Amino acid sequence: MRNKALVKVEIIRSTTNGKIISYKSEGHAYYDEPGKDIVCAGVSAIIFGTYNSIEALLGIVSKHTIHAGFFRVDIPERIDPKTFEQVQLLLESMVVMLNSIQESYGEFLTIKETIR
Repeated sequence: MRNKALVKVEIIRSTTNGKIISYKSEGHAYYDEPGKDIVCAGVSAIIFGTYNSIEALLGIVSKHTIHAGFFRVDIPERIDPKTFEQVQLLLESMVVMLNSIQESYGEFLTIKETIR
């Protein structure tokens, strides 16, 4: 049996208001062979889809870092309050979707929330 690897997602929330200010994902699930790994595909679709939705629907371009097995997004600090709440709705939706994957495939995905 091969060693199990994990996709690790960290949701970073503000100490002042508990809102999501950043998120990152790293690692590989190795649930199945590349191209058939539904855990990696699901997590990737959610985290990249959320980033793309924030940009396409709200016009917010977030600072991001991407390389093999790693993706980090930092939400800009200066957004008007209405748009910020819309960004938060998309981000909280992302968390719900990730939690749904974790419920079924928890040995391949960990989700950690950090307050900063």
